[in-house]
Amino acid sequence: MPELPEVETTRRGIVPYLIGRTVRQIKIHNRQLRWPIPASLNKKLAGQPITSVTRRGKYLLVHTAAGTLLIHLGMSGSLRVLENDEPRRKHDHVELFLDDGHCLRYCDPRRFGAWLWTSDDPLQHELLVKLGPEPLDQTFSAKYLLSRLEKRKQAIKTLIMDSHLVVGVGNIYANEALFLSGIHPQRSGASITEAEAQQLIRNIKQVLKSAIQRGGTTLRDFIGGDGKPGYFAQELLVYGRAGEACHHCKTCLEEIRLGQRSTVFCPRCQV
Repeated sequence: MPELPEVETTRRGIVPYLIGRTVRQIKIHNRQLRWPIPASLNKKLAGQPITSVTRRGKYLLVHTAAGTLLIHLGMSGSLRVLENDEPRRKHDHVELFLDDGHCLRYCDPRRFGAWLWTSDDPLQHELLVKLGPEPLDQTFSAKYLLSRLEKRKQAIKTLIMDSHLVVGVGNIYANEALFLSGIHPQRSGASITEAEAQQLIRNIKQVLKSAIQRGGTTLRDFIGGDGKPGYFAQELLVYGRAGEACHHCKTCLEEIRLGQRSTVFCPRCQV
């Protein structure tokens, strides 16, 4: 599933092709995504210049004077900018044609993504308004984290993956940040000390920044907006390495399930 670094990588990949261009037409080949694509989307967007492309959590926001297109990549979605005459593939469900002969094409084999429209403030949309802070913003601090962890009995890994607490800390990056912080993923949120919170905040930010710089993490489905895969997977310290030796102490890494997600950790380095 594309996580925050993959979505941000996609945003950066498509921005040079979209900003300042005018939407000529939208062709919808399959409306049945996670939520049905509005039938009026072409009418809303056709003829509109694109003013900016931003991100909130894992949502891409394509802004125009008339309103905002909200795109979510779901579990297997990807965006590519192509020439108009590039043959359409089986799972290419939406095409956004631009005035310069390019099109933004959305591919989603599992059809769990979304293309939605709002003419109001997009940050007040029902899917965005309750999201937690962005992990790379200054508001996501040790003080904030401790205030949200107080008296919480849930596992710290589950908590930092909760989009109401902070957006975009997906499973891969939660595993990596907790390992770098020396924190066992099953520890309760309430047990985290101030020093540990500061370390965890630093490592979440660093892991996400590194992943963005390297184009995201390619595991199975993700392809960036420029058609190139991400390469952060080559640097993973624990995720996907269960049964292998810890890079720090050579202890065998263990794997458990937390919140139905694979969780890999070092039983010696993480306490």
